[in-house]
Amino acid sequence: MSSKQTDAFLKRLSVRLGELRRKKGMTQEKLAEVAEIDRVALANIETGRRHPTVTTVHKIAIALGVKVEDVFKGL
Repeated sequence: MSSKQTDAFLKRLSVRLGELRRKKGMTQEKLAEVAEIDRVALANIETGRRHPTVTTVHKIAIALGVKVEDVFKGL
């Protein structure tokens, strides 16, 4: 995977996480609290300034009540 492909994938992932959060009617603050991650870190992930670890994606998925594979589906 090229650097451009990786960057595009990570951008789609950040957009997806924000979409899933909004679909569940959660604020960044609430999701960060439930997922036990820093709210600023979550904001940076959603804006693509920070790349989430697999562990962080797992925590976010659990907090959103979705499967990890649903986060990545179609990316």
